[in-house]
Amino acid sequence: MSLLQISLPFIHNQYVEIIIRALAVYFFMIIAIRIFGKKELAQLSVIDLVFILLISNAVQNAMVGPDTSLQGGLIAATALFAANYTLKRLLYKSKRLSNWVQGSSVKLIYKGQVDILNCAKAEITTEELEAAVREHGAKDIKDVDLAMLEVDGNISVISNDFHKKSTVEHPRKHKLKGRLLQN
Repeated sequence: MSLLQISLPFIHNQYVEIIIRALAVYFFMIIAIRIFGKKELAQLSVIDLVFILLISNAVQNAMVGPDTSLQGGLIAATALFAANYTLKRLLYKSKRLSNWVQGSSVKLIYKGQVDILNCAKAEITTEELEAAVREHGAKDIKDVDLAMLEVDGNISVISNDFHKKSTVEHPRKHKLKGRLLQN
């Protein structure tokens, strides 16, 4: 047995061993994604896609061990679904746990000014930030009221243009209101 090979001889049921292995890999992946950054989640490049495919192949054997049966795979998948469902429920109920596991949103731009320290912590380059701003319809960073790196890895942007559009009254506002009151 090699130094890194883990055996679970105290478990006498192969399916319980599969469940434990699957859960160990699941929590390892959550911790690894948390350590390596949430930016990676929303902005997948070709390199990231290849990495994800290779990781999934690498951890597959670690989850099911020597059992390559359909039943073993289904048990591992069921354990992963159950763990994911349970974790999502816990994250929903506990803000503290949610912040620890997922982190919190990070302010990148406020009133046209880039928060250099937060961008550096999140490892977001100026080019990536400018691209996100353009994707949201703003011409330039100075036109952005607020840009946030969300916990899911997406960058949300609220621009001056959004504020102007949202404060203009709709020409049919009063007519629509009258129709609703008559019903």
